Amino acid sequence: MSTPNPYPGEAREDILAEAARWLDAGKGVALATVVTTWGSSPRPVGSQLAVDDGGRMIGSVSGGCIEGAVVKEALDVIGDGKPRLLDFGVSNEQAWEVGLACGGKVQVYVERLG
Repeated sequence: MSTPNPYPGEAREDILAEAARWLDAGKGVALATVVTTWGSSPRPVGSQLAVDDGGRMIGSVSGGCIEGAVVKEALDVIGDGKPRLLDFGVSNEQAWEVGLACGGKVQVYVERLG
């Protein structure tokens, strides 16, 4: 049984290869990786997004719903070199409190490459 490709239209190797090209060109680069999901999550664990210091990106960690916030954090990580663990979504307890049985959460780890 094979694992589904979490990168529709883009292979993981393409994301990492493009990040390597950016590094080789002297760009600052950060890599964001989905490390935890709970409930409804648009991308599975292992999904990645590479960002260069000009804001160019390849890959996806959310299908769009949190990409902007992740890109902003990635640019900050490129600038200060401090990795971050980002939390997005509604916790299990909060989901039930507000009547959302299908709440979700995603954690994204962002690190500078190179």
